[in-house]
This record gives sequence, C-alpha cells and structure tokens, in this order.
Amino acid sequence: MTEYCFPRHVRLLNAGDYQSVFNDTSSKVFAGEFLLLARKRDDDQTRLGLIVSKKTDKRAVGRNRIKRLVRDSFRHHKIPLSGLDIVFLARHGIKELENADLHNRLDKAWDQLAKKALKPTQNKKRDQSRQK
Repeated sequence: MTEYCFPRHVRLLNAGDYQSVFNDTSSKVFAGEFLLLARKRDDDQTRLGLIVSKKTDKRAVGRNRIKRLVRDSFRHHKIPLSGLDIVFLARHGIKELENADLHNRLDKAWDQLAKKALKPTQNKKRDQSRQK
C-alpha cells in the first residue's frame, strides 16, 4: 500500500528541480490537453512535478481535480518510469475532459513516456554488448 502514496521524495519541490527538467529534457509526450516532459536521473527514484495554471482553469476546485487525477495515475505507473524526473504541464481544454477520459489519456501517455525514456538506454546497452 505504501508504494501508492505521494511523499515529498517523489515530488519535484523547488524551482531548480523544475528548471533542470526544462533545460535537460530527454523525452516529451504531447497528448493535446497536457504535455509530459522527462529528464533522466542517475538513480532509480522517480519524481513528479505538476503545473496547472489559472489559465487552465480559473477555479481552484478544477485545478485541484486535475492534480489529484494526475497524482493518482502517476502512483500506479511510477514503477515503469523509474529513474525519471517528470513535469506535467496542463494545457487549455483539460478542464473539459471527464475524469475517466483524462485517466485513459494519462495511462497512454505514461506508457508512451516509459517507451521513449527506455529506448536510448536499451540502445546503449546493445552498443556496449556489440563492442565486447
């Protein structure tokens, strides 16, 4: 049960953490109403940062709903995403999505991000094994 919680060590906490993802993005997934940016880490820890601005939804209730759904979806998908710092950027139109639709789009986006993030490391491993 504890692997599905969202403690401090699983979050991007300060501006420097976010800036490092923006400056050194290794993978991107654009899903229309949101964008996922990821940066590889040296360890296996996975961290998530959320950006849901007032332009996205003027009401705090709506912004909090989006963040709650993203955190919940992330909790269930963080094992395949190990070793990444991820920033979720909400875009215009996300507030019109129903909870189930947003959850389905997030599921697909996490899978795409995991595939994109793992590709270069697998290629490096193949290249290293070929050189031996």
